[in-house]
Amino acid sequence: MKQTKKQKALATIDTEKVYALADAIEVLRANASKKFDETLEIAIRLGIDITKADQNIRGMLSLPNGTGKKVRVAVFTANSQEEAKKAGADVVGGDDLIEKVAGGQIDFDRVIATPEMMPKMSKVARVLGPKGLMPNPKLGTVTNNVAEAVQMAKAGQIEYRAEKNGIIHAGIGKMSFATDKLVENANALVEQLKKVKPASSKGQYILGVAVSSTQGVGLKVDVK
Repeated sequence: MKQTKKQKALATIDTEKVYALADAIEVLRANASKKFDETLEIAIRLGIDITKADQNIRGMLSLPNGTGKKVRVAVFTANSQEEAKKAGADVVGGDDLIEKVAGGQIDFDRVIATPEMMPKMSKVARVLGPKGLMPNPKLGTVTNNVAEAVQMAKAGQIEYRAEKNGIIHAGIGKMSFATDKLVENANALVEQLKKVKPASSKGQYILGVAVSSTQGVGLKVDVK
C-alpha cells in the first residue's frame, strides 16, 4: 500500500523530540505540500479549568505579520452600511442579511454587528453560534466603529479560545512565510495568553506547545 506524505514524514521525523520553534518550522516546511500553501497551526495547552467562568479564556489578537488568509467579513448594520463597504466588508446588510443567514446562506468567515442590530441577531444565534461567528462585545465584534473592526479582521486578527482540556488552537500564518515571521506570530500569541492568565489558575500555566502544518505531523516545541 502506498504511503501518504504524512506517513512518510512520521517514519523520518522524531515526533517525541522537543524542538526549538524555528527548527520545528523548518522540519515542517521541508515536508509541507508543494500543491498549496499550508497553514502553520499551533496548539497550546494551558493549566486552566474551563468549567470555571473566570478561566474560560477567549479573546482577539492582531498578529504582527497577519495570517496570510483572506477573510470574508460580514457586517450586520442598519446605519453604517456605506462605512462598512468603504472599509472593505465583503457582505453588508441589516434585516435582509439576517433573513439570508436564517435561510442558511453563510458566505463569510467573520461577523461584525452594530449594537442596534444585536436584539435582532437572536434570530440567527442558533446558526452563527455553533460556527463561532456570533458577534460578542468582549471580542470587539459588536461595535459602532465598524471601519476599524473590518480593517482589523482583514489585517490578520485571530480569535483564541480555550477548548476542551484548556487547549488553544490557532492558525498563525502560512508555511510560505519567513521562519522569523512565523516565530514572531507564535510568540505574540504566547505573550497574549500570559497577559490574560486567570488569577485563579495555580501551578504551571503553559503545559505544552505543539505545531503542525495543515497536513503535517505535530511537533512539540519549547517556547520559553
